Amino acid sequence: MKAEIITIGDEILIGQIVDTNSQFIGQQLNKIGVSVYQITSIQDDQKHILNALKEAQERVDIVIITGGLGPTKDDITKKTIAQFFNDDKLVEYPEVIAHIKGLFKKINHPFREIQRYQAQLPSKATLLMNHFGTAPGMWFYENETVFVSLPGVPYEMKGLITNQVLPRIQKQFKLPFIIHKTIMTYGQGESTIAERIEAFEDNLPSYIKLAYLPSFGKVRLRLSARGNNKEVLEKELNEKVKEVYRLIPEIITGLDDDASLEKRVGELLKKSNKTICTAESLTGGKIAATLVSVAGSSAYYKGSFVTYSAETKVNLLGVSPEIIEKHTVVSKQVALAMAKGAKEKLNTNYAIAVTGNAGPTTDHNDKSVGLVYIALVADDKEFVEEFNFGQPREKVINRTVSKSLEILQKEIL
Repeated sequence: MKAEIITIGDEILIGQIVDTNSQFIGQQLNKIGVSVYQITSIQDDQKHILNALKEAQERVDIVIITGGLGPTKDDITKKTIAQFFNDDKLVEYPEVIAHIKGLFKKINHPFREIQRYQAQLPSKATLLMNHFGTAPGMWFYENETVFVSLPGVPYEMKGLITNQVLPRIQKQFKLPFIIHKTIMTYGQGESTIAERIEAFEDNLPSYIKLAYLPSFGKVRLRLSARGNNKEVLEKELNEKVKEVYRLIPEIITGLDDDASLEKRVGELLKKSNKTICTAESLTGGKIAATLVSVAGSSAYYKGSFVTYSAETKVNLLGVSPEIIEKHTVVSKQVALAMAKGAKEKLNTNYAIAVTGNAGPTTDHNDKSVGLVYIALVADDKEFVEEFNFGQPREKVINRTVSKSLEILQKEIL
């Protein structure tokens, strides 16, 4: 069973808004066994909409359209869909008018005749009552293809998808089961991981797929199984997950997106009854923010020093001005001094410190963009590692955060 999502609106194409609707719809369809074959974004243009509908009908079973159902002249979706179905008759739904009037009454807003158009649907449409807004959704079925038109407002669309569209699809079609297991890994790139598990991947049955989903400092390995027997799929997928654990145990932090590195670090610190503090320069407190995003982090995280300038490194952490003068603030020596100062002041078992040049230009000491030093000081050891995370600035900062947590995890283990 294949679906296509069509988003209508110039605001998407010019980058004025981000299309989060397609992401949500795709996730929800996948959960019930419907594969999204294509996502298409088009202008508020009648010809483009008609062409998109025609092309989608030829390749998928379900077409879901969002946007263009408002009461103004630039909202042309309903009129265009009616033309596509050769349906020039509009049916007015009194319950929709009553609903709109009720919404407006709550906010002391008068009902205007322009709103009446939203209560009028093509005669071939089945009404999908929108309890969260003024524009109802529409359901069409023609030539063995389902067409669903929904408002573009995200919370209205989500309500209609969850409460009406998905149940209708499940009732109308016999759908397979799709089950996913996501393994979270840190510290190695997707090409390295692919080499390590190549034989495993080559021996996967045709109904189980492996996808590599890389992002800053981590790779998610998503195993997906499709079939008609849910229990069998669950059992086989669990066995495959165990195989991956046996092949790359040292870089796995857990299952599913909830198994973040910061959560794993927190669990390790709690288990070992250890504490941590941070001293940050180029990351501006982002390592601290990442660590405290985990519920219960107060049990192991004591605090942070954000020392962006040389002066604050000296005044807050006790870094020697002579060290800064001799080696500059972007140096192994300063990173180590920052970590030592933080650990001493907050009396923790571990301290992580970072200093570097996030860019966009080289600093006055000609330190290259992306150059980062990460220092870790523990009760029984200390070391500094040097990295060059390239560009742009956001990438350097995010990679510094990820690498710092990765170093901390390895040290605790």
